Amino acid sequence: MKPPPFDYVLAESVEDAISALAGAGSDAKIIAGGQSLVPMLNFRLLKPSVLVDVNAISDLSFIKDDGDTVRIGALTRHRRLETSPLIARCFPVMAEAMGYVAHLAIRNRGTIGGSLAHADPAAELPMLALLFDAELHTASSSGGRRITARDFFLGALTVDLAADELVTEIHIPKLPVSSGWGFAEVARRGGDFALAAVATVLSVTDGTITAARIGMMGIGDTPQRATEAETLLVGQRVEPSTLATLSGAVREAVTPNTDAHASADYRRHLVGILAQRTVMAAWQRATGPDA
Repeated sequence: MKPPPFDYVLAESVEDAISALAGAGSDAKIIAGGQSLVPMLNFRLLKPSVLVDVNAISDLSFIKDDGDTVRIGALTRHRRLETSPLIARCFPVMAEAMGYVAHLAIRNRGTIGGSLAHADPAAELPMLALLFDAELHTASSSGGRRITARDFFLGALTVDLAADELVTEIHIPKLPVSSGWGFAEVARRGGDFALAAVATVLSVTDGTITAARIGMMGIGDTPQRATEAETLLVGQRVEPSTLATLSGAVREAVTPNTDAHASADYRRHLVGILAQRTVMAAWQRATGPDA
C-alpha cells in the first residue's frame, strides 16, 4: 500500500508551520511522529495535498517544571514521558501509562501533540489530559488559544482544532503531595489497542478522600471522567462497600460500543472492575498498605 501523492513542507518554526497550513486551506496535515497518520495515508483514509513536517521545530520538544504546572511541548515523544524523572515525580500515573502505549519503536517516535490531536478513543494520552484537567495551547494565523482538555475532545478522531491551528504545548497542574494513583488497562495482547483502561488519582487527608479523579478510555468515542463516582468517593475511606458502590456508579456512567473485539456489556463490566482496582491502588499509595 502506498499513500496518495502530496506536497511536502519542512517547517523550521511554528510560524512556518502555520503559514503552510493556512496556505493549503483545509487540505493539509501535520506530520510529527507519523505513527497514526502514515497508516491512514497508506490505507487512503486521508488524502491531504500537503504534509507539513514539524520535526525540525526543536522548540516544541521539552518537559519543564513551571512552579505549580508542568509544561510539555507538543513534539515531546512518548518514550521521554515514560522515562522523565520530572513526570515520574509529579505524575507517576502518566509514566506508568506510557509503558502501555503500543510498542517501544512507536513510543520512540509518537508525540504527545500528535496523540492528543488524533484523539483515538483507545489512546492513553487523551484520557490522561482529561484526568489532569490539562490545558492545551495552540497557535494559528489568527492567534493562539488555550483549550481545556474537557472541551478539546469532541468525538472519535475529532477535536477542537481549526485547519490552520497547531497544538504547541500542554500545561498540567501539579497534584497535591498527598495524592495516590492507580492505572489498569486490558488489551488482547501487549501493545494492542485497549479494550478499556482506567486511571485514578486520590487526594487523602487524615484518612479520608478529599478529592478524586477517575479517567476512562475505550468505552466511548472520547475519554471520559467518572464524575458521579468521583463525588461519591469524597469524604470516604476505601472499603469493600465503597468499592461496590463505586463500580456501580462507573458502569452507569458509560455507554460503550460493541465491535469485533468486545461487546458493550463486556466493556461495561470491565471498566467497573478496573475502577475498583485503580481506586484501591491509589488509596494504598496515598495512605500506606495497612490503612
